[in-house]
Amino acid sequence: MSAKNSEALSRLDAPEKSKNEGESAAKSIAPAHPNPLHGLVDLTIEGYSFAKLQAKVTAKRLDLIAPAGAHPTIASAISDLRFGHGLTPVNLVITATGREAEDLAASLRALEPTAEVIEFPSWETLPHERLSPSAETVGRRVRALRRLHEVATSQETLDHPIFVLASIRAALQPIVAGLGEREPVTLEQGREYSLFELPLKLIDFAYERVDMVTKRGEFAVRGGILDVFPTTAEHAYRLEFFGDEIE
Repeated sequence: MSAKNSEALSRLDAPEKSKNEGESAAKSIAPAHPNPLHGLVDLTIEGYSFAKLQAKVTAKRLDLIAPAGAHPTIASAISDLRFGHGLTPVNLVITATGREAEDLAASLRALEPTAEVIEFPSWETLPHERLSPSAETVGRRVRALRRLHEVATSQETLDHPIFVLASIRAALQPIVAGLGEREPVTLEQGREYSLFELPLKLIDFAYERVDMVTKRGEFAVRGGILDVFPTTAEHAYRLEFFGDEIE
């Protein structure tokens, strides 16, 4: 190989080497987010149009106008900025409809895998209708309120953001005071419970006793077997008792 060719190759290799060194240095300074999709959030924060919100991010309420497709990215970006300022990581996002809240929840779970997304649904019944909301809707609302109560009363510092998604209808519907303070019924395998008092607790939580469990909010007792369909579960559960102990 001639000296001229060697010099040309060295000139070609030099930019690539410096480029790799620059990338390594950048990675050491700013480690990549574990979720590649989060890069969209970083680009949004660095954008010029988003810079105007930097001074307003500490406000309790932000009114923004943006395309529907940008809502998940903007919500995640605002949450990251608030979290960086040491503010509470709980974010209430109100959408126009329940369907938009469901779509936004799916997008936020993709952008923020470590975030906690809580959906607060609205009643599917109107106030003038003599109908009660479904057990699933009631259970999801109570679970959301219970989680928010836990966050408000906990002394631990949250290390992940929380998004509470609600439609306008869900946000306007009245809520019974102290509903999130009620302790849920928790059952663990190997522990003892009174099979006489347990159905009374379920009835106190508005569960219905039936002969055969077919839908949420129902329970049945036959001998030492308790069948219960929790309002927030996908399937019913069967609990077998040996005396007062859950096997």
